[in-house]
Amino acid sequence: MTIKVGDQIPSMKLMMGTPDGPKETSTDEVFKGKKVVLFAVPGAFTPTCSVKHLPSFVQNADALKAKGVDTIACIAVNDAFVMAAWGKEQGTDGKITMLADGSAAFTKAIGLELDLIGRGMGTRSQRYALIAQDGKVTHLAVEAPGGFEVSKAESILANL
Repeated sequence: MTIKVGDQIPSMKLMMGTPDGPKETSTDEVFKGKKVVLFAVPGAFTPTCSVKHLPSFVQNADALKAKGVDTIACIAVNDAFVMAAWGKEQGTDGKITMLADGSAAFTKAIGLELDLIGRGMGTRSQRYALIAQDGKVTHLAVEAPGGFEVSKAESILANL
């Protein structure tokens, strides 16, 4: 079942890449008591994700925070090392929290997995963005296959 507006973000473990290596975190740590924008990409270093999606949030981080957002987080079905390297390459430090959902457990728990096995990429995440207040989803924008409109930073800004 796909997560929807009004639902609570499930309590789960995730990983983050840090200068000291992978660090475990949880959705509770990310969302509890905060206004969070979480956006998901099918994969780090992939074309739309690297050229458009992540950069839109890096460029609009100050504007999002000016609208009361405490945390902007990017999640992908990649490991913490990949997410850390991608974040470094994209200049996310201090702007975007890079979360790794290496086994797609979180992605499957919210019902937004994407089967790319036929393209050699395994199970990935659909492209989406959500806004949550204290872990409760207040806005959810899931892209149509191949789309990049409703989940970009500019669209999320318009919904804050």
